[in-house]
Amino acid sequence: MDIRASTVLPAERRPVTLHTADGLGLVGELALPAGTDPVATLICLHPLPTHQGMMDSHVLRKASFRLPALAGVAVLRFNTRGTTSRHGTSEGEFGEGETERHDVAAAIEFAEFEGLPRPWLLGWSFGTELALKWGCDPEVAGAILLSPPLHRATDADLDVWARSGKPLVALVPELDDYLRPAEARERFARVPQAEVIGVDNARHLWVGEPYVRIVLDEVVRRVAPGAHPLPTEWDGPYEKDVL
Repeated sequence: MDIRASTVLPAERRPVTLHTADGLGLVGELALPAGTDPVATLICLHPLPTHQGMMDSHVLRKASFRLPALAGVAVLRFNTRGTTSRHGTSEGEFGEGETERHDVAAAIEFAEFEGLPRPWLLGWSFGTELALKWGCDPEVAGAILLSPPLHRATDADLDVWARSGKPLVALVPELDDYLRPAEARERFARVPQAEVIGVDNARHLWVGEPYVRIVLDEVVRRVAPGAHPLPTEWDGPYEKDVL
């Protein structure tokens, strides 16, 4: 069977609540490989909630549907403060990327408490800003950035990552609305270990199964290289997403 946009592969999935230092409960879901320990963890940071970004934004949703089974990777998704998805609404209000520092910290702390191995941040658009500003934590192995706009994140934030030496990978669509590959390479040049990958013909929202596969392949190449490249077919049980 070909793996399609709606394919949901087996995993142990459970709802979770993240608790922030400023007293909020954030709605989330943890997807674990079925019957085996994960080899790495993705902490997903979603696009801008004022523009319909949420934990169910399609690339993050598909990561949770596929990567536990295909790559042995645990996937933690959650709604930042004030954000709604089909999983529910997180407490609080949108904080323009500032009070969300507590949300990022809560997710990292949850991964540590659960004993999840090698947590990587996977940020998309607004989520890349949160990763760059608040995610360079000792517990974090590295970060993968999808469509980074570099609006809120500053050179000072990039310098923190530069000093850390932690891997920083930016997947930049050729036709992005905010930051395209040539400019991205200039901006990220101050982070010696940063890798900027331009993706031909892709756009900010990564619409289309071919682009989702490129993203997930590049993610797995970093966090679970033994599972790269990801297969495009599946012979076992599966479900279909109803979203």
